[in-house]
Amino acid sequence: MFLGLSITSSWGNGHATNYRGLVRALEERGHDVLFLERDTQWYRDNRDLPAPPHGRTELYDSVQDLQQRFAAEVAHADLVVVGSYVPDGIEVAQWVQSIAGGTRAFYDIDTPVTLAALERGDCAYLSPELVPRFDLYLSFTAGPILDVLRDRFGCRRPVPFHCLVDPEAYPPADGPLRWDLGYLGTFSEDRQPVLERLLLEPARRRPALRFVVAGPQYPSSVDWPPNVERIEHLPPSEHPGFYAAQRMTLNVTRADMVRAGWSPSVRLFEAAACAVPVISDRWDGIEEFFVPGHEILLADGPDDVLQILENMDHDARRDMGRRARDRVLAEHTAQSRAVALERMAMDLLGERLSPPSGSHP
Repeated sequence: MFLGLSITSSWGNGHATNYRGLVRALEERGHDVLFLERDTQWYRDNRDLPAPPHGRTELYDSVQDLQQRFAAEVAHADLVVVGSYVPDGIEVAQWVQSIAGGTRAFYDIDTPVTLAALERGDCAYLSPELVPRFDLYLSFTAGPILDVLRDRFGCRRPVPFHCLVDPEAYPPADGPLRWDLGYLGTFSEDRQPVLERLLLEPARRRPALRFVVAGPQYPSSVDWPPNVERIEHLPPSEHPGFYAAQRMTLNVTRADMVRAGWSPSVRLFEAAACAVPVISDRWDGIEEFFVPGHEILLADGPDDVLQILENMDHDARRDMGRRARDRVLAEHTAQSRAVALERMAMDLLGERLSPPSGSHP
């Protein structure tokens, strides 16, 4: 069972594609999966998958509605996962921890953001006292942040559980090239300076090149160069075609994620699965996911981006994209994450159900 931000709408969030891939992979492994989503107006008005085809999805109107309708299923599920950014998440997590009989996990797709909010005391979906009560903490981020979870917040089992990609939903696609460089992502204030530096400034310097930015919530104050095309929203079904129409695609990382390191975004894996070469900003740990210069290209400023765009030929781009796709298929698919989650959950459930050492059956 998952209680997550949204599986029915990918508008303005990267959670949905992760949940869709994971639910599908778990179902294919023989599990009964229930996804519970708060019926909020924002996602109700922007649903690109109103009836997910895998698992069972149910919407609830309030915490009271959730508790009245799904208490028995929470109590009897082998694994209950509460996700980050769930509305009224603290109350939801308290309830789950009080009645769930199986493994209780927190799936943090925003770990550096969560920890920064916990430090400030203004996290709306998790409180410090709840962290050690989860059997398992699935962290979007690896590296030193796992020690912070353990040492500062008393987390019992913090484990890296990075974003994932469903390779069947993100295959390489052939088509005419429309853009030299593109970016897919919702607006955020902390990402915008990097987008300015790595895409908008190169566009201003090379008006003959073609650029595109897809994603919602960009303010009217953004100064878009005339050779940058804007797309307000792309549903996941259109992502492969979008990536295939780019010579290169750009990955931009949230500031909290850069500071923490070891935080690959779901868009990074999706673009790589489509065999489109990626130019990324730089952060600690990126070399553990892709080999710089071999599977990914790193850029610090507009000169780096323009040097890549103007000097990398078609064969080199194709080969790099293929190597990145091979890496993703080997390590970062929904299927591999499902296997890992299954193993962890069942090991913990076995520990809970086993009699104490020295007791008689």
